[in-house]
Amino acid sequence: MTKKIIYYRSLGSELRERFGGKLYKIALDGGFTCPNRDGTLGVRGCSFCLAGSGGFSDATGQLLPEDPETVYQNAVQSAIEKGITRVRKKADGSGYIAYFQRYTSTYAPLEKLRKLYSAALSRPEIRALSVGTRPDCLPDETIALLSELNRKKPVWVELGLQTIHESTAARIRRGFSLPVFDDAVRRLKSAGLYTVVHMIIGLPGETPEMIRETAAYIGRSGADGIKLQLLHILRGTDLADEYLAEPFPLPSPEEYVELLRECVSALPAGMTIHRLTGDGAKKDLIAPLWSADKKRILQMISRELQPRAD
Repeated sequence: MTKKIIYYRSLGSELRERFGGKLYKIALDGGFTCPNRDGTLGVRGCSFCLAGSGGFSDATGQLLPEDPETVYQNAVQSAIEKGITRVRKKADGSGYIAYFQRYTSTYAPLEKLRKLYSAALSRPEIRALSVGTRPDCLPDETIALLSELNRKKPVWVELGLQTIHESTAARIRRGFSLPVFDDAVRRLKSAGLYTVVHMIIGLPGETPEMIRETAAYIGRSGADGIKLQLLHILRGTDLADEYLAEPFPLPSPEEYVELLRECVSALPAGMTIHRLTGDGAKKDLIAPLWSADKKRILQMISRELQPRAD
């Protein structure tokens, strides 16, 4: 029997309503680290996280030093220019989102954050700022800065939660408890900031019911949007070593689509779904190998989940 199609609010609808058309994200690396890497909580990061060099680079690929102020500004401008060049042929003229994506992009002194964010927002093509971070790296003064910038152009804050289950969080070395997430969402929303939460489907030891519980919790949290991501086992991560030593079950394509259905069904109708799957670099991907066939997976998903026409 054919399953009933589930309709959801898509990122495309959100962008059309707020900006009048599609915006392209330009990923920026601000040279941030993470409390799970700098020794504050640990040095190896979350077990699924692939390490890499941080810091802005210029057009030649040379890493730039962290100061003075002009270096930050020039590095941001250069990175944005390269990003625009890459997607200009696909863009429809509506603009771009500056996305500080790598590691924890609020984990730095306030003045460094101000210089980086302001440099990105100063470009007229940039219609909004998106900042990826951890719930435990949002002191009040940082939220105040984001709120200040939000009065100039929209600011989105993306929180890596991954799971609500403390046993899984400990296994992947997340480094903060669920109440820290709750508090971060409360303070972000009180400051008028648009908030997106990341969760991972397929974390070791999690049952379908546990996965659905995480989605439902995010749906009740007050967040505006969610990113749903299949777990990728990537070469060079501690999770890869764990998996290769003692493989744990990962969803099949059919199981993943069914888990997506369960998660989307657990969310409020007004919550925007920013992502239903994701990519791991093929050169690093150990499992699940089927995820490298993105076209096939998107086709499978679209047969059962489709954006609402709103």
